[in-house]
Amino acid sequence: MGDALRITPHDEWCREQHATHPHATSDICIHRGTALSTGCVKGDEIMCPYHGWQFDSSGTCTRIPQLEDPTRIPPKAAIPAYDTMERYGLIWVALHKPDHDLPEIGEFTDPNWTWVTCGPYEWNAHASRQLENFTDFGHFPWVHPGLLGDPNRPVVPSYEVSTNGHIVSYDIVRPEATNTEDFPVFANSDTTAPMRRSRYEIHLPFTLLLRLGWGGREGMVYFFVSQPIDEQHSRGFLLIGRNYNLDQDPRVLQDFEDVIFNQDKSIVESQRPKKVPYEPTAELHMKFDAVALAWRNAMRANRFDD
Repeated sequence: MGDALRITPHDEWCREQHATHPHATSDICIHRGTALSTGCVKGDEIMCPYHGWQFDSSGTCTRIPQLEDPTRIPPKAAIPAYDTMERYGLIWVALHKPDHDLPEIGEFTDPNWTWVTCGPYEWNAHASRQLENFTDFGHFPWVHPGLLGDPNRPVVPSYEVSTNGHIVSYDIVRPEATNTEDFPVFANSDTTAPMRRSRYEIHLPFTLLLRLGWGGREGMVYFFVSQPIDEQHSRGFLLIGRNYNLDQDPRVLQDFEDVIFNQDKSIVESQRPKKVPYEPTAELHMKFDAVALAWRNAMRANRFDD
């Protein structure tokens, strides 16, 4: 016996573990609508807690214990099954055939890089708000003073945004905090007026790949995914790689990101409406909001604005 895992409170699917490969099926039993994630995994199959029906990884019902003839299972006794893959330490579930591949992170298999998993971050906010917050650097001096931003240098430098289908990308060199005392996680040696070079890629709808550096060989990669739970809740997953401080205790970086995300959390949870309004005139946009506007337009163009 094992446990079934409900991936989302949407009651859309559950996960079972078969050997080393994850499987995902609908979380709703075809019989009486019971949440299969409240049941258990028996052998290689998931068992409904209500009547003991069992379903294999393809969603086919293999056992109805109430039947006099156990071989007479009706064809309709089945639940939807979904394609899955495990990559970058996450399990990905495709409810439909994917339109695009996952982002490529070449550094992930480079032995000269170390990787730290942070989160997950559960927010009472829609995934669109959680993701957009990650792309916004205008708030750094006010929400993260001394950690990410410098209140004495709040001006956002000009930057260009490009959109290529489902990818929105931009480069920026911006002021950052000295960050030398509380959390020594960055590799910038400038303690007077440090600048950070960042390359962002937003992969629609809610995945972000960020590469940053300071002009030397040291670099970091941030891979962030916001999982939509429902219209008012999201779960953020964060994977961070770097090619320096390879022996540093992972808790240093994890504690730092916990502070950052907790500072963001109360702000983003206060936003109304809970979901980003993709219509360009719904909120006021300034020049430094170019990435938000480009991402919102791309979401509309790719029909992710429902």
